[in-house]
Amino acid sequence: MAAGNVNPFNVSDSEEEAEQRQDGADTERSPSDEAQGHSLGPFSPPAYSDPAALLSSNRTSPSVDGIPASAAAVSGIGAETRVSLDAIAAQLLRDQYILTALELHTELLEAGRELPRLRDYFSNPGNFERQSGTPPACKEQGVGPGGPLTAQVQDVKRRKKDAHLRDRAGSISTLDSLDFARYSDDGNRESDERVAECEIASQERKNYKSSPETQEPIRPLEKRALNFLVNEYLLKNEYKLTSITFSDENDDQDFELWDDVGLNIPKPPDLLQLYRNCGNSQPLHRDNVDVAVSVDPSDLPGDYFTQEPVQQTDVIQQQQQQEVVQELEYQISLLNSEKQSLAEQIKKLQSDIQALQRNVSSEPTAGVKSTPSKENPKCDKPPLDNGQYLDIRGVTETDSSSDTTKTSTSTTIATDCTENSTTATQPHSKLKANGQQSKSSVQFDQPNRKLSPAFHQALLSFCRMSADSRLGSEVSRIADSEQSVMLMLGRCLPHIVPNVLLAKREELIPLILCTACLHPEPKERDQLLHILFNLIKRPDDEQRQMILTGCVAFAQHVGPTRVEAELLPQCWEQINHKYPERRLLVAEACGALAPYLPKEIRSSLVLSMLQQMLADDKADMVREAVVKSLGVIMGYIDDPDKYSQGFELMLLSLGDPSERVVSATHQVFIPAFAAWCTELGNLQSQLIPSLLTRIEKLLKGEYGLDEHKLHMYLSALQSLIPSLFAVLLQNAPFTSRVKLQGDVPPIEVTRFPRPASPLQDVATIVGSREQLAVLLHLYDHQLQHEGTTGWDSLLWVVNQFLPQIIDIVGRINVTSSTCVHEFSRFFWRLCRTFGKIFTNTKVKPQFQEILRLSEENVDATAGNGILTKATVPIYATGVLTCYNQEEDRKLLVGFLEDVMTTLSLSHAPLDSLKASFVELGANPAYHELLLTVLWYGVVHTSALVRCTAARMFERVLRGMSEALIDKRVAPALITLCSGPEFSVRISTIPAFGTIMETVTQKELLERVKMQLASFLEDPQYQDQHSLHMEIIKTFGRVGPNAEPRFRDEFVLPHLHKLALCNNQQTVESKRIDIATQLFEAYSALSCCFISEELMVNHFLPGLRCLRTDMEQLSPEHEVILSSMIKECEIKVENKAIGEAQGSISIAASLVGEDAKTKFLSKMGQLTTSGAMLANVFQRKK
Repeated sequence: MAAGNVNPFNVSDSEEEAEQRQDGADTERSPSDEAQGHSLGPFSPPAYSDPAALLSSNRTSPSVDGIPASAAAVSGIGAETRVSLDAIAAQLLRDQYILTALELHTELLEAGRELPRLRDYFSNPGNFERQSGTPPACKEQGVGPGGPLTAQVQDVKRRKKDAHLRDRAGSISTLDSLDFARYSDDGNRESDERVAECEIASQERKNYKSSPETQEPIRPLEKRALNFLVNEYLLKNEYKLTSITFSDENDDQDFELWDDVGLNIPKPPDLLQLYRNCGNSQPLHRDNVDVAVSVDPSDLPGDYFTQEPVQQTDVIQQQQQQEVVQELEYQISLLNSEKQSLAEQIKKLQSDIQALQRNVSSEPTAGVKSTPSKENPKCDKPPLDNGQYLDIRGVTETDSSSDTTKTSTSTTIATDCTENSTTATQPHSKLKANGQQSKSSVQFDQPNRKLSPAFHQALLSFCRMSADSRLGSEVSRIADSEQSVMLMLGRCLPHIVPNVLLAKREELIPLILCTACLHPEPKERDQLLHILFNLIKRPDDEQRQMILTGCVAFAQHVGPTRVEAELLPQCWEQINHKYPERRLLVAEACGALAPYLPKEIRSSLVLSMLQQMLADDKADMVREAVVKSLGVIMGYIDDPDKYSQGFELMLLSLGDPSERVVSATHQVFIPAFAAWCTELGNLQSQLIPSLLTRIEKLLKGEYGLDEHKLHMYLSALQSLIPSLFAVLLQNAPFTSRVKLQGDVPPIEVTRFPRPASPLQDVATIVGSREQLAVLLHLYDHQLQHEGTTGWDSLLWVVNQFLPQIIDIVGRINVTSSTCVHEFSRFFWRLCRTFGKIFTNTKVKPQFQEILRLSEENVDATAGNGILTKATVPIYATGVLTCYNQEEDRKLLVGFLEDVMTTLSLSHAPLDSLKASFVELGANPAYHELLLTVLWYGVVHTSALVRCTAARMFERVLRGMSEALIDKRVAPALITLCSGPEFSVRISTIPAFGTIMETVTQKELLERVKMQLASFLEDPQYQDQHSLHMEIIKTFGRVGPNAEPRFRDEFVLPHLHKLALCNNQQTVESKRIDIATQLFEAYSALSCCFISEELMVNHFLPGLRCLRTDMEQLSPEHEVILSSMIKECEIKVENKAIGEAQGSISIAASLVGEDAKTKFLSKMGQLTTSGAMLANVFQRKK
């Protein structure tokens, strides 16, 4: 392709640059130009002409109208007083003649006399920034106000190139407005489809020629290329019928082959690519540059262009075109002469090569070193891949205006700049030096013929080989070194990846990584890493693991500097990607790369990225990965100032609404953060006290206790217990005596509670299980025999931590089962971790000091004694149950018996005892123990204790086996019912109700039913108001869940009787109490299925009796009862109508006189009119 897309500010036509470009091009300018001392045309200035003279010449630049007086004076000064170029440049910049200065800078660049002042000015983006903000896309592309060159400057340079673009050959200029440069890994490099405003503006400037006033008619090749792209778009987007029709209308074109179009360029991207990237043109990395023969507009005389080319007259345009034609004809003659001289040189060099190959067969070279001359191109700095390939291409150049000799394929000279040697190729291919790979040169048998090289080349041109496309160019060059292989992979991979199946793209990861590691070009490495992170649209778990493994391998290979510069930007770009799998990859990569980043980046940029994702991301799995990566960061951070930020991150993670995020916090983040706090020495001085302070503030809250936050803080404390114990071991007095000995007993399997993760395992924290075994042995010996003197970390736990947490326990609500359970689990884990000796000597004495079992600790009037607080259940369930040996069980039984006796005799609230039984009853292992305690109450001499025992049965029955209930519970309850005290009998009713609700054994149910029937039917209980209240309350509680037969045959009839009896109650207080309990019971039972017979016979009559009471006692309840009665009556009516319709449909299908008789008898029971019945039969027809 022609170099039409090259930035005009980077193009130079000086002799040196032309010579440097000559080696990479297929057929470019001849070195004979330099030999003869010519430039490329008569209009080109001398290579080293004086810029001051250029300024004073007659040339008129579109941007240099207003040269200040000082600059003009300089141009008019003779040889006597000569002003320096730097002074001219300084004056132009000072007077803000930026475009004039740019013209001067360009002229000096072309002449090889660059001024540092102008170079620094135009390479500094800050000189062209406006005060307003610039979109990032503009800065990246350099077209916005913040780019290195302003849009105005670019527009001027573009207009100066318009004449050159219009005169280009048709095959070269075809589709020049389209952007073939950008390729993406999966068809869309951007994360979304937005186009910045500056990109649109840039596209408008690029398409200046395509405006309606200046647009040329479409050319045949352009039409064929667009037809191919349109057909490809239709096929890819499932418009198959339209594609077929389109192909039929263009039957002269083969839409399956791009080569059929006739353009000498690679196949461009699809229409979607061209549309998305229409304003973001970037030049492809090319190895060879095809340069069209043309005249540089900057070298033409000053009056060649005016300020606005669009407004030139036809006469001036015609003159200019004639001048260009003359220039081209002159260059054609030069090229013809050059061609003849080159042919002679080739023939001579071929003979020299053959002679050298015969004489020096062992020398690993394929070329002849020659003395550098003006005919050989001069190479100051060769390209990275120059001379590193075995190039088997036949480089051809065609010109439609030349004859057959001119259109034949010519062989160019490839110059190895590193060795200053020229290598002549065979007529069909050129072979470059391959000394690194082979020890001997490749030789071919030469035919003993006298054909001319031109004839040989023309003959071989009939062998079909394509080196003109991108792929053909790559195929024709064989890399012979590691660097050239990397360069080849860097060029090819962006084209390979989009064509690989998504499910198999992870197979490309090793190839991408190796290329990204070893490629010498930073821009190519960035593109490859971008492909790696965008390789799969939504990578699954296994694919993400592969990518992360590759990232870690890359980091290990390249070091922290390149990881920061190359990998981290890829993570930052995708932090807000629309797919959660991609954001998950970023979160996981931050943790995986943490060990390989500079420490300043770990504690600043990466920490901020993860904190932002934790706060903003909506996907649970992403936040979970963020928390785990934060834990890894905490394991590598060493900046003490980041402690407060880490603490806030811990609280933020614990307060996350997702359970999986909270779980990851306990498993990874808190252990890692605790390890860092241990190194800082503030685990006991800051972290744990901060959590305790927050718990105390919760307990003092004015709006009640926030149980969720209490659970959050307490769970964090629980996760810190292993780290706290490890601190005790590592700071103990015996640490200096630790020696790994073989006679140390191993650690029992049940010594520690099961850790939530390996990071919470004390052995992992300490270092090894053997090290922990030695420390535990010395720890127990120290506690049992030597005491705690001088052991500051343990004394802090005993004297500060335990008293504070026990005080907090005494202030929580004992009726909150959640709080009791949380603190119980905390003390259980604390005691199990610190060991039995510590529990018996340090923990239990502090509880026992507070829980002195005497009536002094029970305030019967206010109920605020210590035995009524949550301290009782937490001590019983959290401390006394952590070890399960016989003496521990006896201690627990004795404590519960004493508490039950003390509370009963003191007439104190039983909430603390109930909480203890509920918490212990949840574990079946303690059912036998609890029944032992209750049997102690059953046989107690005090009726108060027996009443308490009866009420406690209700708390332990749920979850208990039916066999245990049948053998232990039912006999105990019947024993209590046989006592003389009515209060004891009444206390057993809730337990009997719970049995009816939870047991399915028929014999046991019948026994309970008989006992309840005796309470209701025995005359001695008729005036027992409290008994009736308890029974109604129990019926309302267990009725919806009890066996339907028990509910239908026992509960509903007795509730009806109790409601009927309550109508005759003369004591108004008792009547309202019974009515209120009946209302609650009927409200609960109304949700159950009740048969029509029970509804009519018991449920509705009971409700009507209850309504009679409520009309006099509670009118607001009467309204609700009336609506309940109405609903029940409607249900009964609907059932009757449904049964009647069902009877009609059944009767319609009967046959015979007997069936007719039954049908008529059913009809007689209906209340429906004859007209309705007639309509029914009419609809059935």
